Amino acid sequence: MKTKRQVLIEQIIDRQRIGTQEELLAALRREGMDATQATLSRDLRKLRLSKVAMADGGYRYALPGRHDPGPTPRERRVIRKAVLSLAASGSLIVIHVLPGMARAVARWIDALSLSAILGSVAGNDTVFVVVAIGGAEGVAAQLRTLIKGG
Repeated sequence: MKTKRQVLIEQIIDRQRIGTQEELLAALRREGMDATQATLSRDLRKLRLSKVAMADGGYRYALPGRHDPGPTPRERRVIRKAVLSLAASGSLIVIHVLPGMARAVARWIDALSLSAILGSVAGNDTVFVVVAIGGAEGVAAQLRTLIKGG
């Protein structure tokens, strides 16, 4: 039972953004697995799960070595200053940045883990973001908000 529960915890953490033990307990119950808070705490220690900061300012549990926490607050300030323009067209978002900053901005975008974003490509001063059909304007608006809020 213990091994099955721990495997299920790993699967849930990989699939979902879980930020609290209560959320994890609820997810386990939805999967038909009941556990107490004390048992869950022991499982978290055994699996070496830790909370990591997300690029959007929130937190989530992550398995060791399986999650890029994204940029630090300092890096976010740099990104905010680096982005010169952001425009959406069809399924693409084109972001113009200061020379040499495209990789940092693309890394930040990838760390956001937005489901509508299919991928990003960075040059020297331009980032192309490929978005699911019909989602470019909405994702562009999200990115603008995150950049301003930095």
